[in-house]
Amino acid sequence: MRIERKKVKKIVLAYSGGLDTSAIIPWLKENYDAQVIAFVADVGQGTSELEGIEKKALNSGASECFIADLKEDMVKNYIYPTLKTGAIYEGNYLLGTSMARPIIAKAQVELAKNIGADALAHGCTGKGNDQVRFESCYAALAPNMQVIAPWREWHLSSRESLLSFLSERKIPCSASLKKIYSRDANVWHVSHEGGELEDPWNEPSNDVWMWTNSLENAPDKSELVHLSLSKGEIIAINNQSFSPYEALIFLNKIAAKHGIGRVDIVENRLVGMKSRGCYETPGGTLMVKALQALDELVLDKKSRKWKETIATEFAQLIYDGCWFTPMTASLLAAANVLSEKVTGEVVLKLYKGNVIAIQKKSPFSLYNEDFATFGEDEVYNQSHAEGFIRLFSLPSRISALNENND
Repeated sequence: MRIERKKVKKIVLAYSGGLDTSAIIPWLKENYDAQVIAFVADVGQGTSELEGIEKKALNSGASECFIADLKEDMVKNYIYPTLKTGAIYEGNYLLGTSMARPIIAKAQVELAKNIGADALAHGCTGKGNDQVRFESCYAALAPNMQVIAPWREWHLSSRESLLSFLSERKIPCSASLKKIYSRDANVWHVSHEGGELEDPWNEPSNDVWMWTNSLENAPDKSELVHLSLSKGEIIAINNQSFSPYEALIFLNKIAAKHGIGRVDIVENRLVGMKSRGCYETPGGTLMVKALQALDELVLDKKSRKWKETIATEFAQLIYDGCWFTPMTASLLAAANVLSEKVTGEVVLKLYKGNVIAIQKKSPFSLYNEDFATFGEDEVYNQSHAEGFIRLFSLPSRISALNENND
């Protein structure tokens, strides 16, 4: 049944060129008396996904198609700040999709404002996290624009129905029923859902993984990677300078070769259900390990405890789509302060899916061999520990004395 037309004149759709958004363009034109403008965000998903995408959008019925190169911006202003917080969702997920959504939504809103659009649309389903992420960003950046979410309105309910919808309108689409996985890729990671992965008892087949070698195919010889960091950011690899984006691309290749960065988890979605996802984050895994290694050297006990709190809180915020909020800004500010002395050198050893920090040093290191040594030293008087222990254990002593007096 035809839905009631809304009074909008120009809709900017976050367009990927995949099955969903290919069907959304003609659906919007049939149900809204408005122009449909496709917005494509290049966040490093690769040339295979971007090749011919403008022509595809126009063939689907879009009035125009705009492509924004967001790769450098994403790494510098979204990935690196998140890295400094130490955020990892539920202990495993390095937030690849979550970090991409705010930069895409922000650029989409900017385009919509520049061309005088009055509505924003996305292809997120009513079951997933991304609908919340996109629309939370829209609310923060363009609260007066109408939001259209076709998956929550139309009668189409499956891959088969979408393909049939396009076929009836003679709109070409490269998707097919054989492509059973739902994937999302950017410069940081690639995610895989659906198909065999919907049963957690099924081991992912070789068809699932796209970037990383299996452990069986990884090199039999280990490799060392020397990372130089300044204030929580990678500035050089093996003594060669790199921009944030270049560093990630370089590390992706090295780590993927060694089968590093694969994660297979069942996570708690924001909308309440559990879902199973397989993620490949090769270069990011190396970056996280390097930062953790320097944190061990330069952060005192209370600072490390505080950073653990920041990491947990920030991971939840970004997973939930709350990038453009005061809470996120405040946690990023705290992480920047803690990163001021996260400067130094780390050597990582890569071997068959494993990455270990085997060497680390920093000009701000709080580790002092003179104090920590088991050998003879001239800086630490061990007899002083007795008074410290008596004061440290004083509450327990008083409690025990009170019990004895009862």
